[in-house]
Amino acid sequence: MALAFDQDFSRNLTLTIDNVSHGYDLADRRLQVLDNILITVEAGEFVALLGPSGCGKSTLLRLAAGLEKPSTGALKEDGRTIEKPDPDRILVFQEASLFPWLTVRKNIAAGLDARGVLKEQAHRIDEVLKLVKLEAFADAYPHQLSGGMAQRVAIARALVNDPKLLLLDEPFGRLDSLTRLSMQQELTRLWRAAGFTALLVTHDVEEALLLADRVIVFSDRPARIVAELAVDKPHPRRRDDADLVHLRQTLLQRLGVADDV
Repeated sequence: MALAFDQDFSRNLTLTIDNVSHGYDLADRRLQVLDNILITVEAGEFVALLGPSGCGKSTLLRLAAGLEKPSTGALKEDGRTIEKPDPDRILVFQEASLFPWLTVRKNIAAGLDARGVLKEQAHRIDEVLKLVKLEAFADAYPHQLSGGMAQRVAIARALVNDPKLLLLDEPFGRLDSLTRLSMQQELTRLWRAAGFTALLVTHDVEEALLLADRVIVFSDRPARIVAELAVDKPHPRRRDDADLVHLRQTLLQRLGVADDV
């Protein structure tokens, strides 16, 4: 059976982050998190955001998902202002956050069920199970899965809705190094197969270079864009590629880290 995720960038969205600033009112002060962020993520593009912990990267993903509204500026999908969450824009968190009382299949089906389209689109569950290579675990429960498998279920739960934009907030941050390497390859494969637009938050410079078409570096809070690098290399990429090694050194310098790290 052919998968329904044929790569077609025309059906995906362009995300425009138009001079966005954002902050929060605390008890005694205003905490400014984002400062005049201007980014365009083209349809089908994979962009990675790097920056210090707590600088506002995850906040930007929440704004793009429609979970919050920016203090100033606007976020737009294909020119339309983002006002609220939508199945076209799915946020995948660092924690898989699966329902422990549901099987893998039923966890993946949860979004379709909530939207009232499970009956018509039930076939997609088998498609994404095959895509993330978990067909044999369809009837397993979350406690029976490894960390990498659980995260694949979380990604499948997002992909079953056929999102136009996948927002990834440190999705592999809690995995061991070998599982993380495997999941990076898996995400690249899924992106190339499905063709969705992707915006990834990560603290891992190598991960950003291995996955993304473009890497954007944020300053400390309030986040400002301090660098932007294109990664013009075909997939799959090698960590020891001379061009990637050079880009890694450039990114580390922009992040204020010594070259010999």
